[in-house]
Amino acid sequence: QVQLVESGGGLVQAGGSLRLSCAASGRTFSSYAMGWFRQAPGKEREFVAAISWSGASTYYTDSVKGRFTISRDNTKNTVYLQMNSLKPEDTAVYYCNADPPPLGSWGQGTQVTVSS
Repeated sequence: QVQLVESGGGLVQAGGSLRLSCAASGRTFSSYAMGWFRQAPGKEREFVAAISWSGASTYYTDSVKGRFTISRDNTKNTVYLQMNSLKPEDTAVYYCNADPPPLGSWGQGTQVTVSS
């Protein structure tokens, strides 16, 4: 079983920042590569960022490179997404999961809304 709870979303003006958190339980957290994904209304869920089990390797989709930073603290079983220079097109529900995500494993996500 995988238990993941996202938090930290909210309403922010364009150019602002948010820090998302994902708390994990029910497994050995440090054994998994983790990722953030997002889904905007009317669109498919898309990959945003990933981080290796050790935290030494990260990967970002092109649209967020230079603006978002993924990190993890295995002692706290938590993965983070620092989002800077936010744009209205970043508006979506953000989800965390193992990377690659197991089938049917999605949680409630956290809503990020960026106003112009």
